[in-house]
Amino acid sequence: TLRQPAQRVPPGLPRVQIRQPRPRSAISFIERTALTFQSPEAQLNIMRNAIWDNIFRNKEDRLSETAFALRQVPIFGDLSKKELREIERLIHQREYTAGEVVFHQSDPSLGMYIIVKGRVQIANNEDPDNRIVYSELSDGDFFGDMALVDDATRSASALATEDTRLIAFFRTELKDILTRLPKLGNKILLNLGKVTAQRLRKTNELLLEAQKISKEPS
Repeated sequence: TLRQPAQRVPPGLPRVQIRQPRPRSAISFIERTALTFQSPEAQLNIMRNAIWDNIFRNKEDRLSETAFALRQVPIFGDLSKKELREIERLIHQREYTAGEVVFHQSDPSLGMYIIVKGRVQIANNEDPDNRIVYSELSDGDFFGDMALVDDATRSASALATEDTRLIAFFRTELKDILTRLPKLGNKILLNLGKVTAQRLRKTNELLLEAQKISKEPS
């Protein structure tokens, strides 16, 4: 390659040395400082993360743990991130220890619950000697959703069988959404109707199967 001829500096003027800008490192100054105190293996992991991490991902778009749990439930599954954030503002976090009752049979129905972590038993009686267990629920399951549209008393009891963290969404919050954001509220009601229809269809299938079994000769 041809070299550019050196420019002459007129006599009496100071010689100025022009330095080429150094490329910016993929890691910050704080991270470079921290590297000096890390083991070689840790330094290698930090460098790998700096190179391969997706720096173009919008961190604001990442779902929180609560929003992620909401999205696993069919009633909220098709909501946008903006709509999920609106629901997230209204929900209530509840924690129960093993053996603690979430609600009793015949209690007033207030709303639905989503299990973030833990286990909940749905039964018709809290007496261990006379209890009929309807269902054992765990992470991602939900229950009590009919209370969003029906104020009848609870038809069963809910009992935490281990330390459990729940999300509670109450009927009053749904009414508030229907008033302020009717489009979002109607979407939730439509999804709730679909969930109810699926349960009724499944119940009918089980009843038909039970009838077939009862008619079979013993």
